[in-house]
Amino acid sequence: MNRPPKRILGRRELVDFPAFALREVEAKVDTGAYTSAIHCTNIHIETTAGQPATLVVNLLDPGHESADGCALAFTEFVLRDIRSSNGEVQERYVIRAVVRLYGEDFEAEFSLSDRSDMKYPVLLGRSLLRQGRFIVDVAKRNLSYKTLARAGARRTRR
Repeated sequence: MNRPPKRILGRRELVDFPAFALREVEAKVDTGAYTSAIHCTNIHIETTAGQPATLVVNLLDPGHESADGCALAFTEFVLRDIRSSNGEVQERYVIRAVVRLYGEDFEAEFSLSDRSDMKYPVLLGRSLLRQGRFIVDVAKRNLSYKTLARAGARRTRR
């Protein structure tokens, strides 16, 4: 069986979220985390009679002023126990979202949490890394974007 080659990610990557109209969001690649995470606040459930519950959050990324604080709503979500970086188990809402790396879209689970005390608004965990057949080189950064930029530069020179 021919498997596609593994792609290398650095310890930090710039990722896109096409459904949220976000490009070049700084993400920390964390092989110690199982689930990926996105920085959100004001996470709450809204209900309307006869309608499914809606999870509403404010997406926060000061690096993207147009998206900083924008409200996102999800009708498909789960509440799950997630172990935080300090070892505590917290209940968090988890959604499925598409993240783009190396120009390819990957659907993955993302827990929604207030990451304001963290340096990066997005964390990429093992479940996403396995799916995309990635390996991590901690000495590198932004390999996905650099590869696409080089490919784009080659196309424009032709």
